[in-house]
Amino acid sequence: MKGMFGRGLTVVVLGSALSILGGCRQNDATKQSSSEGAVTGSVAPASAPLDPATLGAVSGTIRFSGKAPAPVKIDMSQDPVCSMTGGDNFAEQYIVHDGKLANVYLYIKSGPPAAMSAPAPKDSVIPVIDQVGCKYAPHVIALMRGGSVEFRNSDGTMHNIHTLPTAEGSQPIDISQGAKGSPQTKQFNWPEVMIPVRCNNHPWMNAFINVSATPFFAVTGADGHFSINGLPAGTYTLAAVHEKLGEKTMTVTVEPKGTAKADFDFGGK
Repeated sequence: MKGMFGRGLTVVVLGSALSILGGCRQNDATKQSSSEGAVTGSVAPASAPLDPATLGAVSGTIRFSGKAPAPVKIDMSQDPVCSMTGGDNFAEQYIVHDGKLANVYLYIKSGPPAAMSAPAPKDSVIPVIDQVGCKYAPHVIALMRGGSVEFRNSDGTMHNIHTLPTAEGSQPIDISQGAKGSPQTKQFNWPEVMIPVRCNNHPWMNAFINVSATPFFAVTGADGHFSINGLPAGTYTLAAVHEKLGEKTMTVTVEPKGTAKADFDFGGK
């Protein structure tokens, strides 16, 4: 693939054989809006219940071929609490293990109407971003629009949560939390990829929140694997987004009770 985002790949699979610090600057990936092919707004349209007999899945692995940039150690000496209790802290822009890339956000960019208007599952879990060791954990999270994020501070120092959304209608969050303070929950109503989260008190702290227009999304862990289940049968544009490497897309076809395979390679330079 050429350029940061490359060209879209097309893969059609049938049957059950297949699934550094950012500072305060806006990162490359956040310049790409997730609203393309998705419904925007704070209220999802009504939809008919999905028939389990027609549902399938997509899964795959995100690879990083080549040599990954070496992690950069962060100097936290400006805050004695951080330097004494945080241990060694490294930038999380590139987390690569055995050629597998973590912290990649996968989402459905376009697809059948039944998928694009599907409601959030009744058992949806509120994702949490904690502030521990003077870093945000986890580094990348995702949720469906209309959902909320719980922000915690497990550290013995004051932190700040400052989101920098770019989607029209979306408002930034800028709140402080005292040492080991009470959790705060905030709602996110506008689809957007890689919304930066910063701490005004500690400029090295950064994380990213992804808001999906549908309930079909995932974030890769250390093994680079992802799986998106419960998809209505049909053809989709699947997007994979990394905070520095940008977005790549692939076309996949999901069959009833089948699993489409979708592997991405972001490649090294």
